[in-house]
Amino acid sequence: MTEFLLVFSLAIGLGWPLGRYLATLMRGASMPGDRVFLWLERPLYALLGTNPACGMSWRGYAAAFLLSNLVLFGIVWILLMTQGWLPLNPNGAPNMSWDLALHTAVSFVTNTNQQHYSGQAQISYLAHMMGIVGLQVITPMMGLAVVVATLRGLFGGRNVQERLVDGMDRVPVDVGNYWADVIRPTLRFMLPLCLVWSLLLTSQGVPATLAGGPVVEPLDATVELKEQKIPLGPVSPMVAIKQLGTNGGGWYGPNSSVPLENPTPLSNLLETLAIVLVPVAVVFMVGSLTGRRRFGALVFSTMLTMSVISAGLAVWSEAYSSTAQDSALMEGKEVRFGAAPSALWAALTTQTSNGSVNAMHDSLAPLTGLVTISDMLINAIWGGIGCGLQQFLTYLLLGVFLAGLMTGRTPELFGRKIEAPEVKLLAVLVLLQPLALLSLTAVTLSVPELAGNSNPGFHAISQVFYEYASAFANNGSGFEGLGDATVWWNVSATVLLIAGRYPALIVPLAIAAMLARKRQAPESAGSLQIETPTFALTLIAVIVILTLLQFMPVLVLGPIAEHLSLLAR
Repeated sequence: MTEFLLVFSLAIGLGWPLGRYLATLMRGASMPGDRVFLWLERPLYALLGTNPACGMSWRGYAAAFLLSNLVLFGIVWILLMTQGWLPLNPNGAPNMSWDLALHTAVSFVTNTNQQHYSGQAQISYLAHMMGIVGLQVITPMMGLAVVVATLRGLFGGRNVQERLVDGMDRVPVDVGNYWADVIRPTLRFMLPLCLVWSLLLTSQGVPATLAGGPVVEPLDATVELKEQKIPLGPVSPMVAIKQLGTNGGGWYGPNSSVPLENPTPLSNLLETLAIVLVPVAVVFMVGSLTGRRRFGALVFSTMLTMSVISAGLAVWSEAYSSTAQDSALMEGKEVRFGAAPSALWAALTTQTSNGSVNAMHDSLAPLTGLVTISDMLINAIWGGIGCGLQQFLTYLLLGVFLAGLMTGRTPELFGRKIEAPEVKLLAVLVLLQPLALLSLTAVTLSVPELAGNSNPGFHAISQVFYEYASAFANNGSGFEGLGDATVWWNVSATVLLIAGRYPALIVPLAIAAMLARKRQAPESAGSLQIETPTFALTLIAVIVILTLLQFMPVLVLGPIAEHLSLLAR
């Protein structure tokens, strides 16, 4: 309970000033340090051929976002398939196969970091630093840029009011400059924060070296294993960005359950805090950026309520579930940390789109597994940097529409009507998740040779569904008893990585631009008031209905049935 309260207190206490700083940064206002940062930024703008003061329509913004992702994907895909021939490869990592490189490149360019490989053995230092860590730095800022553009659209865009003619905008709504929205927070926010966290982790013993690891003689040396090479590398910088950027892809295959990646209780606290710190800061950014602090309070209070409930259930489940009295409780968990901190980490890493682990999720109690799957299906309890808030805005628009219908009022968000075109786009997002997840889960389970399950029965359903839910939620964690390093898993998971990332970011941006083109009616006593506790509870109910209830059959057949079967023993 102490760590539970400490993590949330520190996240809120540090997130508030960071959020205000982000709001100032994303407004493009003058700031201390402009001389230094502009000296770095201007050559990048010149290289990209853009003027940061020139805005874009939502289509231009989305096109720039997709183009940048495509270019980065191509570079990293080629890098991974040729890393064995390139320098900075002291451990002799081989070239990746096309399908594993495809999955890895798409996974990291979508800010998912789902890993079907073991980093210490299958990726060179060069590929780690240039490809993996490079994407871990830049892709969270891309998500942040898109959600900021969406907020500009929802709250009027830039200079939109002057462009209204007969109630419609004849000129494309200006939602900002994509390149400036990515470059400014990358250089002025994420990199400095990562430097601080990297130094803190290095002080706790996390490796930070370009030298090859030492060769040692194991304590239980046998004829077959007389010596063992300890893999090292520039681990600390990667751990810092994997946590702060809601990335989750670790240097080592077992992630932060490895002592070299997470050596002490303090490093565990720092890494747990880093999971949720920036997503909380982004939520605090909303009120300052939009000028509607009550709206920011609505977003924060709703997310915090869901977060505390989720984390509390996970910690309770590990302590009082059907496995609590079993000697297997600690299987898959680090004895240095214990079950409760592992459960807290598991809840926070799936509430965000982080996906890192300090215990094997495959070994969690069935009800804890249910909590983590539910968190990913919702994908808006903090969520990833930018993309979590974007998903929340989707639920918000749906909640406004449904509440308006239930109260007999025209659905409006801040004076702008939500009509058929917007609702149709929202319906696409709502239906895409179950269609994609359930269809691929059914196909995989129907052909046992494809699944690669390590456990039969109910847990096998959980393993397969978890992997696909993790890919679609851009989370990256997994029930790692699954044999997922196959062509089928690499290709099918890649499809869900793409389907879960780009529609969820671009469709709300398009809807925001559509709303911005409409004339804003003045709010009155008859307007739907969304900045209230009543609407917050309504919104939570909408989220539960639209996510958990539509997946209830597979949840019953998976973790719930597994829990009941353990009770029956």
